[in-house]
Amino acid sequence: MRIGIPKEILAEEKRVAATPDTVRKYIAMGFDVSVESSAGEGIFLSDEDYRSAGASIRFDSESLFVESDIVLKVKQPVFNENIGKHEVNMLRDGSILVTFLHPAAPENHEMIKRLKDKNITSFTMDGIPRISRAQRMDALSSMSAVTGYKAVIMAANQLPKFIPMIGTAIGTVKPAQFFVIGSGVVGLQAIATAKRLGGVVKSLDIRQNACTEAESLGAKVIEFDIPQEVAVGSGGYAKSLENEWLVIERNVISPHIEEADVVILSALVPGEVAPILVTGQMVSTMKPGAVIMDISVDQGGNCEITEPGGFSQKLGVHICGIQNIPGRMAVHASWLYANNMYHYILNLFENGSGELNLEDEIVKSSLVTHQSVIHHEGTIKAMGC
Repeated sequence: MRIGIPKEILAEEKRVAATPDTVRKYIAMGFDVSVESSAGEGIFLSDEDYRSAGASIRFDSESLFVESDIVLKVKQPVFNENIGKHEVNMLRDGSILVTFLHPAAPENHEMIKRLKDKNITSFTMDGIPRISRAQRMDALSSMSAVTGYKAVIMAANQLPKFIPMIGTAIGTVKPAQFFVIGSGVVGLQAIATAKRLGGVVKSLDIRQNACTEAESLGAKVIEFDIPQEVAVGSGGYAKSLENEWLVIERNVISPHIEEADVVILSALVPGEVAPILVTGQMVSTMKPGAVIMDISVDQGGNCEITEPGGFSQKLGVHICGIQNIPGRMAVHASWLYANNMYHYILNLFENGSGELNLEDEIVKSSLVTHQSVIHHEGTIKAMGC
């Protein structure tokens, strides 16, 4: 079987799904590997680096897709402007795709239907369960750590203020106020980074354990009294809340939004559309020039008025809907992701290079489409089918 590694084409995406080191490992497993020319240039890897590892170099992305039994990507398939075709349409019918699909996000539903119609067996790297055996495959946690750090750096660059307290001859500049909503891997990394920069940090999470971790990093935790059986699901992830609880949560959030200079939104329910926690009306109460980093945009976003794809300014507030923040710190992000991917493929083909291990718990959780059927529960729920 042949593994294909295309060059990512999403705007500002510099990551790559395999490094020369993981290429060698795939070849040792019995796979042939093709890499699109310049796929690694964003992380300073040349075609010769991949060729030396045993990969074949393809100069035509369309032929790479067609000849590959398995395509490994970083981000979801998108329309290729240079070729005039969608990446899904370039996949060979009946082939396998492994990437971050974010299948529950509304903007990806049509793409998921195309995968189903082409009989593509697709797996999403954000569907890996939080169990000890899956830690080496947990790309979501790896990318979340990168995202939490980089999001704060990007917010600091956008914010027209100092982050730390600055003493001057004419007075003291007060430190910036950060409000981090969601204290998973993204949120905790964001808290730690904002504290290192000298910011004052508040945080909120519906899970008590996450609040304890945030407090240990120096954040002031905003109390939200919710029964933990309502808030916490399997693996310690947050549950999807009923609307009455979402209304209560927004009311708790609202006064702290008004005080914040930077809001980091990273509240997610695995495999489902992100809950709306910040409404347009709430944004209108924020300080002029404040920044919202909507990290959850890949799953629909926590802010009601986020525009996916970049920064926008609304109601005097800078709102970031960038969908590939880790792609802006691509060297370490690619190293982490490529190794997560290798361990996932190793588990997926545990029974040999030609046989999918579809009964495995990790594989089942991340399976999106197979034999022209959508299997991913969060996607089925989001699509209403």
